[in-house]
Formats: sequence, structure tokens, C-alpha cells
Amino acid sequence: MSIQPLGDPIPQRGPAPDGTGASSAPVSLARILVCLDASPQADRALAESVRLAASARGTVTGIHAYAAKLHDRRFRQMEGGLPERYRKEDEMERQREVHDTLITRGLGIISDSYHEQAETVCQASDVPFRRLSPEGKNYRRIVEAASSGAYDVIALGAVGLGAIPGALVGTVCERVVRRSPIDTLVIRDAGRAIADGPVVVGIDGSTRAFGALLTALDIAERTGAEVRAVAAYDPFFHYVAFDKIAATLSDEAAQTFKFKDQEKLHEEIIDSGIARIYQSHLDVARGIAKEHGRPLATELLEGKPWRAIADYLAREDASLLVIGKTGVHADPDLDIGGNAENLLRIAPCHVWLGCTHHTPPLEAIARETISWTEEAEAMLGAVPERARPMVRMAILRLAQESGHTVVTRALVEEASRRFCPESGGRMTPERTPAWSPEARALIDKIADPGEGAAVRLRAEKKARRAGAREVLPEHVRPFLDEFGAPAPQWTAAALATLARAPELDRPRLRRAVEAAAKCAGAREIDHALVQAAMGDTPKPSDAPRERPPGAARCPFAHGGGEGGDGDPPA
Repeated sequence: MSIQPLGDPIPQRGPAPDGTGASSAPVSLARILVCLDASPQADRALAESVRLAASARGTVTGIHAYAAKLHDRRFRQMEGGLPERYRKEDEMERQREVHDTLITRGLGIISDSYHEQAETVCQASDVPFRRLSPEGKNYRRIVEAASSGAYDVIALGAVGLGAIPGALVGTVCERVVRRSPIDTLVIRDAGRAIADGPVVVGIDGSTRAFGALLTALDIAERTGAEVRAVAAYDPFFHYVAFDKIAATLSDEAAQTFKFKDQEKLHEEIIDSGIARIYQSHLDVARGIAKEHGRPLATELLEGKPWRAIADYLAREDASLLVIGKTGVHADPDLDIGGNAENLLRIAPCHVWLGCTHHTPPLEAIARETISWTEEAEAMLGAVPERARPMVRMAILRLAQESGHTVVTRALVEEASRRFCPESGGRMTPERTPAWSPEARALIDKIADPGEGAAVRLRAEKKARRAGAREVLPEHVRPFLDEFGAPAPQWTAAALATLARAPELDRPRLRRAVEAAAKCAGAREIDHALVQAAMGDTPKPSDAPRERPPGAARCPFAHGGGEGGDGDPPA
């Protein structure tokens, strides 16, 4: 199947925030490293690399490592076993020269021929090609190149020229896969393209599994392949395990362990719970695919995960399996997960082992994986409506971090203790205090309804912080200066004076005059105030004027702060 360059249908992302150097999904296909050895699998790896790089307007780099020094050392070790006629000094030197020529020049010529053939393939698709021919142990040099940061994906054959019938994975492939820090495409069937059948993604809830999903969606967009997602769980393990345990426990030990209760717990709750968890991972995957405009068929499989997935691949005639290199239970030092390792060996199709990450939004995960008890929902309902979304996300984050799939009253209380320590761990609504008649009268005097509402909310907050049962005038007055004072009136003379200023300066001057009048406690703006602001006359004395009753106090005069004029706050 031929494909045309499609650009980047799913945006590429940069380095992961954890500093590991691994990119977030989907992996870029702009810099592909392909291992060359003239085997059928390597040739297919080259062909698939060129197709993907062409779709991303990328570059392909061929690598072939040859161990000239190793061959030279081996020849010297074998010199003692040469026939007698080769052990004469002159003949020995000649043989050494011949071998040296064969190794240093011959291996280089072989490597160049591999590159020339690969370059011809790249030129046919208008893909830039680069050569890499390091000397040394093949897998080491390949891993060094993959670790250099210069490449996004490495492609290689599952077996090489030394393969024998029945071989599953060659030593070079296995060593490279284990050590590669970037996504690795392993070619199994030399006669089949990666998009000749369904592209299957293994989902286990890990960030690498969801990263593999985005990569698979990207590949499908570029190649026109169908994408499917599977998850597998083993409901039979506990039956076998409990049967074996039962044979070793004494009657007393079984009673102490409550063996029958434990067995029933696993049969009725845990097995069904595991199925629900993995089904929810598939539901999240379907949501991600929908966001990218792609349909996604999903299937929950029963059995040992790697065996169940391998059987599914064979049954559905899949052409490519995309999985995370490690899974949901991986520790930081793990090089490859158990399911990934087994599938690398027995999968009947090509295998893409992903190292990229993707973390779905918490809300998307919670929607599919986390439920709430009635008691927990009731507690959340007691939270003020404006704060409820933030509180809900905090509880969900705590549930996810602790591995819970059901939010209970205890979990809400734990979130309360962690996120609301100032309230004593009580997640209850803020009580609206009652209003005293005197405080209500002050609010009623404010002409502007918007300003009145602002003063009311601030006064209620001040009363709550003070622990008061009702709002008193002392809680209202500090905000009247800011919101409740009437705006000073302009005299005709003042407006005429303002009109003498340049038109562009008038708005600024008007604001300055009104602020000065408010600070001075003036209810009227006269000619003198405007002239003072314009600089035509000396500014009024800094001494405070007599403030008319009820006039606003200046919050800045004499550094008096909230009280103004040096008065203590009300």
C-alpha cells in the first residue's frame, strides 16, 4: 500500500516533564533509525521506516555496525590452530596482511553496499537518507545511537542473517529492545506491511499504554489502517492460587486466615472488580480516540494477558501490535515488562514497543473509573457551589493517588483534613451570617445596586473571619469608603477648566481630579481643584479639610491605611 505525506495529523509534543528525555505521545516519526543487514526483515524495516518518514516529511538514518577489531582479535587467537604450512613466518605475515585487508576494507565495503541500497529506496520516496557505520559490537553501537537523542524511533528485524528456522527473536534484537530508550519497531513478517491488517493496541491503564494508543492512532491516520484496543485480565488466577493454598493450610490456619471468606471475596468482588477496572481503561481509550476523530473498537479479553492478546492477534489477522514497553505495575528500573517481553517473542505480527507517555485528563479517568457513594455525594453537596468543582477534583486526585475506585465518606474526610486544615477538616458550607438592622440600613443607602452587592459580600466575609454571628455596622463601614461614597459633582467652571487641557489628557486628568476630591472629602469639584491637577496653580494645602458628615474618608492620607486621616479602622 502506498501512502502520501499527510503532515502531522496529531500534534507532536516535546520532552516529558519528568526529565527522562522520553517524549510525550504520539512519538515523532521525523527521525527514524533503521538497522541494516540485508536480511528480509531488515529490508522490510527499511521499507516501513521510509513510508512513515515520508508521511512526516522526516529523515531516515541507516546504521550498520561492523566489529573489525573483534574479527582481528579472533583471527590472532586462531593462528595457533592453522595448518603447518601457514605457520612459517613469511606465510603467517602474508596471511595476516590478507586478513587485515579483508577485515578493514571488506567489512567497510559491505557496510557501504547496505547503505547504498537503502539510499536508493529512500530516494525513490524523496526521503533524505543518512549513513551511520560505527565500528564495534553491533547491539552496543545501535543502542548508543538510539540513546544519543538524535532519533525518535528505531526499526529493526526480529531476526537477522544468522536466523535459523523456528527462531523467534535474535540476540541483537532482544538486546537492543531491552536497552533502547526510544520507541522500537520490531519487524516479524518480512512479507507484510504494518498496515496490511488491523493495528492493535494493548491497554492496561498505564501512561505508556495510552501513549501507545496515541502513536497507533497517528500511524493509522498516516496509513489508513484500522485501530483496535484490547485489555486482558486473568480471572482464573485466584481460583488456582486458592486451591493450591488450601492444600497447604491446616484447619486452624484456614480459620485464622478466614480462608472461605477470602475465597468468596475474590470470587464475588475482586474478579468482577478487576474486569470493571480494565473495561474502564478501554472506555477511557475510546474517549481519547473520539477526541482525535477516530473510531475505536475495543474488546476485554480473559486469560493470561500475553497469551490472550497473542491469540487475539492471530484470530483477527493483525499486522501490528502497539504496546507500552513496560506496564502499569512497572518499577523504575524495569527494562521491559513481562507481557511485552512475551509478546515480543510470540506475537504473530510486527511489534511496536512504546516508550512515550500520555496521561489522560483526571476528569476523563474519573468518569470511567471512579464512582461515589451516596454519603460522599451528600458531603460534596454541602460544599459552596462555586468551590465544588475544585473540591471535587481534589478528592478525585486523592482517590487516584491512593488507588481507590470508589469515593467514600472516609475518603472525603481524608481530603478535608488534607486540603482544609483551617476548618478542622470539616468540608461544610460557609454559613451566611444574619444582618443587624443597623448594618442593613448602611447597605440600603448605597444607590448603585452593583456597589451595594459588592459591599454586602465583603462585609459578610469580614464577619465570618471575625467569628461574628451577625453582620454589624463595623463590618460594613470599612468598605463604604471604597464603594458607597457618592461621586463628587462637577461645577460648570470646573468642566470649562478641564476643557482647556489637551483632548488626549482629559480622561487622565478627570480621574486624577475625582480621586483628589474624594480623598479631600469634597462633594463638589470646583475650578481650583482642576487647576491644581493641571499644575496651573499651587496645589491645595496638604492639611485635611473639614470633612462633611458622611463624606468618604481617604484611604491613603497620612498613611492612615484603612481608617484614613490617621483614624483607626472602624
